[in-house]
Amino acid sequence: MADKQISLPAKLINGGIAGLIGVTCVFPIDLAKTRLQNQQNGQRMYTSLSDCLIKTIRSEGYFGMYRGAAVNLTLVTPEKAIKLAANDFFRHHLSKDGKKLTLLREMLAGCGAGTCQVIVTTPMEMLKIQLQDAGRIAAQKKLMAAQAQLSSAAAAEPAVETRTTATQITRELLRSKGIAGLYKGLGATLLRDVPFSIVYFPLFANLNKLGQKDPNVKAPFYVSFLSGCVAGSTAAVAVNPCDVIKTRLQSLQRGVNEDTYSGILDCTKKIWQREGPTAFFKGAYCRALVIAPLFGIAQVVYFVGIAEFLLDMLPKRRA
Repeated sequence: MADKQISLPAKLINGGIAGLIGVTCVFPIDLAKTRLQNQQNGQRMYTSLSDCLIKTIRSEGYFGMYRGAAVNLTLVTPEKAIKLAANDFFRHHLSKDGKKLTLLREMLAGCGAGTCQVIVTTPMEMLKIQLQDAGRIAAQKKLMAAQAQLSSAAAAEPAVETRTTATQITRELLRSKGIAGLYKGLGATLLRDVPFSIVYFPLFANLNKLGQKDPNVKAPFYVSFLSGCVAGSTAAVAVNPCDVIKTRLQSLQRGVNEDTYSGILDCTKKIWQREGPTAFFKGAYCRALVIAPLFGIAQVVYFVGIAEFLLDMLPKRRA
């Protein structure tokens, strides 16, 4: 239950552990989601999730599926910790004398959590997307070179891909645009994460309560897991159009003949006109596959309370 009273350090540790475990399990699907969302009409490298993963393994090796994972694993701990702990914080302060929260107050708590998390989410997503999409752009250049039947020397040139690191991208952005460079797409990130949290947290809390035999006893771990999966996938699909816009806006490099965008409205207009309304749901099933186990695992770790157990053991060791 999100309303139980546990210490802030325990909340942060639980959220961090939950994020690390979840991201490690689902990162390849998240990579496929980013590449599918960035594809524009006439420049399609991949036809589906499985096609993207197979081609990625063939061209970049197994670890190619984890490009950008280091950034995500580094920053997901504070991100998930802030998100889960902030939701608990707002739920606690919005409750009256421990009474059950109304749906509106649950949504307000989710809104607060989603707003807080973008402090970490925006730069994390910004860096992750560049690294995840680099392989797609490189593969597209190779294909274009082959189709153009360039000379063997020129054709081989795109095959040599320079592996840009997150540190290099960060330095360049800070040098050229300052801290604002890392927060490109902040508005789109808020547009995605705030509605996501408004849907997710109340839905999870109410589904989780269905598995409680007693209001004062935690629901079984499998109920928390399934509740997290259902609530996460539902919220993920609901805000997928915002995720597509965010991904496009945060991509610094474009494939051949791909559109550039000046802002949220420009991006929305161009996608609608040139790719149709279905383009806003590109990668939706991938995102659902990512978010469902990610938040299912996160809620199990968070509500089982691994951190409380670890923190309780510390005094005993000292003794």
